[in-house]
Amino acid sequence: MGFLDKIKNYDTLLFSAIGIYAIYIFTSYNGVGISPDSIMYTSAARSFAAHGTLHTFNHVPIVDFPVFYPVFLGIIAFTTGVDPVAFGATLNMILFALLIWLSGYIMYRFNPSSRIYKWLMLTGIILNPGLLQIYSLLWSETVFILEVLIFLVVFRQYLATYSVKWLVAAATVAAISCVTRYAAVTIVGTGGLILLLDRHLPIKKKISHIFIYGFICISLLVANLAMNAYVSGTVTGPREPSITPFMENLHYFGTVFCDWMGFTPEQYFLATPLAIIILLGFIAALAYNYYRRHLNSYENLAITFALIYGLFIVLSSTFSRYERINARLLSPMYIPALWGYTSWALLALKKIRVKTTRNIVAGIFILLMLGYLTKVFMIDKARYNDQIADDYGVPGYTDAEWQESAMANYLKQVDHNAFKKGVPVYSDAHEAVYFFSGMSAYLVPHVFFKQEIANFYKKKRFYIIWFDRLYNKELITLDEIKKNKNLKLLKTFEGEGAIYEYDEVDMVKVSDIK
Repeated sequence: MGFLDKIKNYDTLLFSAIGIYAIYIFTSYNGVGISPDSIMYTSAARSFAAHGTLHTFNHVPIVDFPVFYPVFLGIIAFTTGVDPVAFGATLNMILFALLIWLSGYIMYRFNPSSRIYKWLMLTGIILNPGLLQIYSLLWSETVFILEVLIFLVVFRQYLATYSVKWLVAAATVAAISCVTRYAAVTIVGTGGLILLLDRHLPIKKKISHIFIYGFICISLLVANLAMNAYVSGTVTGPREPSITPFMENLHYFGTVFCDWMGFTPEQYFLATPLAIIILLGFIAALAYNYYRRHLNSYENLAITFALIYGLFIVLSSTFSRYERINARLLSPMYIPALWGYTSWALLALKKIRVKTTRNIVAGIFILLMLGYLTKVFMIDKARYNDQIADDYGVPGYTDAEWQESAMANYLKQVDHNAFKKGVPVYSDAHEAVYFFSGMSAYLVPHVFFKQEIANFYKKKRFYIIWFDRLYNKELITLDEIKKNKNLKLLKTFEGEGAIYEYDEVDMVKVSDIK
């Protein structure tokens, strides 16, 4: 291989640099965005860096989330001595650049490949509003999406050689992914399905390879879940049953793709049909590739992952309650789906023998892509105007509204001794209490868990820090607490919230006086 062959992916470096700049722009006002999940990751990472444990800010092991991302952040914090919140923006720039470079590396190996196609797709990846949001916040998806592409590369190498060392490498990537996001079982499923469908692999070898692959893939996940069960009694923390039926989840799935395609909310009536077409299209493409005995291409691996991941999100949302299907949840399938629904154009062009016709078809495809890219660019521009030009910042606990909040600033300066030691602090946003004050706090009970509510009301003394702006219908309300407990108001913040204390002994004394 000559020198020129080795640097044929050099153009991707330019797109990687553009990606770095894009994340820099969106984190330039207030740094990396911090959500409640970010605070869970950050507190566990600080615990790991300082003590080698994975405890969140309320001194309990992290079980709602897998362990790899906080460990990853903790290792960087321990090595550099810099807090995750401080290095988060720089880390995300690097991860986004790696994602773009790896995308270019993969597309260069499409069959057939096209440099113009690669440029258009890389631009689409950089401009995708969902990915720009993901890489503007301190979220585990920033690592997981990269792991998906790494898996495609390594598993593709296995399919080209059927070498056990590449099988083990792919399974190892899948295993790490499973302790980055629990949804990474879809990566395991992608490899497992391809192994089952591969008709080039002798049956005896196939059985042994499936066993090796499966054992390695689930090893870290089983260990993580077993540890969770040991320390908390639950494998992934308390979970509630879903309240959204299958068709509703399918609709939400479609609305995300409507957004990605530049549609407006007025066009959401297309969401459900679009979702059905997308998923059926992936099934048809996988069946066609199976019929052609052509399962080992990057394009087919991307299609298989997009199908399994999409079905997993829709089905799991139907049985288990978590946040409504949105761009964050579906972000790992954006790049594979983009490839799945555009790479066919390369095959179609290859089959057109008449040069004039081929050029016309190619021109139409390029115009359609430029139209799409223009739409998403305008969405990104609007977000830039809202968040950066207007000095607001990435939405979260570091945005302008929180930084200007009297309640948040009070918590930043509050003397911890003002809260008596040993008395628990509860809140409807316990992450916010920790982020601004550094104090441990507990979430008020969910309405679904009746025993937790009963145990809460048995407490003889506690503080409540209540944020009015963060209404969460999943939690018991402040009014409900006041009906059961005579709360003493300690401090109020007009339009923002208040701090209360409950002390059963004091209440008894007041009752005696009366």
